[in-house]
This record gives sequence, C-alpha cells and structure tokens, in this order.
Amino acid sequence: QVQVVESGGGSVQAGGSLNLSCTAPGHILSSCGLGWYRQLQGKERELVASFNTDGTTNYVDSVKGRFTISQDKAKNTLYLQMSSLKTEDTAVYYCAAADELRYSLCPRGQGSEVTVSS
Repeated sequence: QVQVVESGGGSVQAGGSLNLSCTAPGHILSSCGLGWYRQLQGKERELVASFNTDGTTNYVDSVKGRFTISQDKAKNTLYLQMSSLKTEDTAVYYCAAADELRYSLCPRGQGSEVTVSS
C-alpha cells in the first residue's frame, strides 16, 4: 500500500518555527513532483512550496523568505521548514503533486495540523 505520511505539525506562537516532514516511497517522490499545500476547512487548498523541474523552488508570495522546501532522496522525505510563523499560517499542511494533473492521480497524505497563536 502506497503511503504518504506527514509529520511535525503542532502549535506555536507567532514568530516561532516548525519543521514538517513528508515521507513517501521513492518512486512517488520522483514521479509525482510533490510539493507542500495547506488548507483551512471550507477553503480552497493553496500550494505554498514546490520544486521546478530544474530543481529550483517556488513559493507563494505570503511565505517567501520564511518557508523553505527541501528533500532528502536517500530518506525518501520532503521537508518544509517554517519560520517567523504568523497566525494566518494556521492550516492543515500536506504534501501532494504540485501540478493539477498529477494531483488527482498521485497519493497524498492526511496532513499535519499547524496552529499559530498570537
């Protein structure tokens, strides 16, 4: 059974930091082009960080300079380092394919909840 599992969420005060991890089988990491999304209940998902095909990174404007996406292929793990967290960063974060086509075809995890309090 293919599993994508996120971990590392939690509660933190504004200005704090959290690190998220996403572990998936190697072939999923390489073929699905996983990125990090966040979603609040009742709202649309938002792709916050992803990789381009050349290995460079993309971030939504609201997290630029504060979030860093990385991956360790040897560990089959995708990471999201989050710093200078704001209350508006509160959401469920999950990894999934960064493009719409593969989003519906590739597995994704249940997500990890991040709560930032003022």
